[in-house]
Amino acid sequence: MTTQSAPPTLTVSQLNSQVRRLLESSFDFLWVEGEISNFAAPSSGHWYFSLKDAGAQVRCAMFRNRNQRLRLQPKNGDHIRLRCRVSLYEGRGEFQLIAEFMEPAGAGALQAAFEQLKAKLLAEGLFAPERKRPLPDHIHHLGIITSPTGAAIHDILTVLERRWPAMQIHLLPVAVQGDAAAGEIAAAIGRANRLAASGEVPLDALIVGRGGGSLEDLWAFNEEVVARAIVASALPVVSAVGHEVDFTIADMAADVRAATPSAAAELVSPNREEWLARLQQLEGRLERAMARRLAEMRSQLEHLRKRLRHPGQQLREQAQRLDELEQRLIRAQHHALQRRGAELALMESRLLARSPLPRVRQLQQQLGTTEKRMENAVRNRLQRAREQLGQLAQLLDSVSPLATLGRGYSVLTSEAGKVIRDAADVDIGQTLSGRLARGRLALRVEGKVEDETESRSNTDKGNDNKHRSQ
Repeated sequence: MTTQSAPPTLTVSQLNSQVRRLLESSFDFLWVEGEISNFAAPSSGHWYFSLKDAGAQVRCAMFRNRNQRLRLQPKNGDHIRLRCRVSLYEGRGEFQLIAEFMEPAGAGALQAAFEQLKAKLLAEGLFAPERKRPLPDHIHHLGIITSPTGAAIHDILTVLERRWPAMQIHLLPVAVQGDAAAGEIAAAIGRANRLAASGEVPLDALIVGRGGGSLEDLWAFNEEVVARAIVASALPVVSAVGHEVDFTIADMAADVRAATPSAAAELVSPNREEWLARLQQLEGRLERAMARRLAEMRSQLEHLRKRLRHPGQQLREQAQRLDELEQRLIRAQHHALQRRGAELALMESRLLARSPLPRVRQLQQQLGTTEKRMENAVRNRLQRAREQLGQLAQLLDSVSPLATLGRGYSVLTSEAGKVIRDAADVDIGQTLSGRLARGRLALRVEGKVEDETESRSNTDKGNDNKHRSQ
């Protein structure tokens, strides 16, 4: 008798893990469509919501690294298509979908309809380059077909005001979104052509467009009725739908496609600055031509005046005509001088703005400050030199022979001018000169008295010499 082994016992975690692996291996990526409910977006950046239809609902999660790539912000009640994989949240044992991509429900159908209509109209030749018409060189009256309250009309008018404010604008307001938008746009294109044909509004070209948005928002410009109205228009049509990355059937059918409404306004308007520069150039050429013409006419009048021999009516008329031309010439010259004076004043103001005078004044001020500092330094230096000279003079005076003479002493010199220091150097009867503090004396030697100290010194020297010889 055989015994059957009992099936293994699983923990809840083991069971949920096996179920999760089974679900994920059994299903590939799939698309699920439904309505969002219980939407939550915590601080982690992940999205959690339920996807439901009339009979059931399923929990969904879309992690941050996936939802950051989306252009839409979902909310409760949105009907969406979800590209996802099937999984199980093991912590609670809940069946759930892990979302990889999300789009509004019907977006795939809209893209398919776009490609189908594009292929159809392409086959009919509606997008052929040879069918498209160039824009007029000069657009004086422009028709704009767009929403009167949208961003597109504001952008277009702003650019036109900056580039060419003289352009006449005729707005044909339409809805640019919703079920009725395509019909209104097509009807407005037809109405603009009838106004131009009747002369009631002499339009030269049309801008048809709107601001950016999703595929659903721009869908009115992907309708066949709009494309055929653009192709049938006798007026050149510039398509300006959405942003640069947006592309619609209307863009392909239009004569010119602009990346944005602002770019469309630049396409249909000349640059005012370029035209002003050109007009100024033409004005200068016209003035020079008029000046030459006036000079020629004046020369001709002078020649006719010389040919006339007798006064008469014709001479008076010619003289009057000459005066008129001369006055016109004077006025023209006066105006020219005024313009040149204004230009000169402008150049003078610019020259004064760049004048070196402020720098010169600054340097002069610095020079004056430096001169004062030098004067003070020289004055201080002279004062110190005077004080030092006085000190040296006092020192010199203290050791001067004249000071010694002033204390009662005198200096004896021989007739040859030799100073007498020893009585032995003079003879009896020799004439000497005595220098006093004030004046001189002529002296004659009557006698000599030797200094006892000196005699003893000489005697000692003689004795020393005697002892050395012994």
